[in-house]
Amino acid sequence: MAKIGLFYGSTSGDTLKASEMIAAEFEDGVVELHDVRKASAEDLNGYDAFIFGTSTWHWGGLQDEWAVFEEELGAEQIKGKKVALFGLGDQKNYPENFVDGIGLLGKKVKSLGALVVGHWPTEGYDFVASQAVAGEAFLGLALDQDNQSDQTPDRIHKWVTLLKQQLL
Repeated sequence: MAKIGLFYGSTSGDTLKASEMIAAEFEDGVVELHDVRKASAEDLNGYDAFIFGTSTWHWGGLQDEWAVFEEELGAEQIKGKKVALFGLGDQKNYPENFVDGIGLLGKKVKSLGALVVGHWPTEGYDFVASQAVAGEAFLGLALDQDNQSDQTPDRIHKWVTLLKQQLL
């Protein structure tokens, strides 16, 4: 069975909660959680695939610890590996930058030779623009705990069902 490293950055705790929910959808021992605030480049070693989670801060920036940790990402750890992305945002108050963090991480991991999987439909969201959109879909799972928290459990369940096919 593949080993998946789930690396997340969480300022308010919402991304941590989403990370725990995602990990719980997999069989025990498949996903190992890492807070990027405490992680190092060495923590990326030994995984077959990755899930990266971030919130979007300010006007389209990465969560603070991710902004630092992304510099730790190197091609030697993720080149040729599959990476799934998820992000949290607020489509009502920041409709021009909704889940931009997904797009920023996607650009970084693609530049290092990783294959981004786990694209998610944009249907059901109300936003103006997002760096996370590629074609008709987000590069990863978009969650809005401020305006659509009631949809989070179902979205995570459906996304992880997709990831099990694409990552394992």
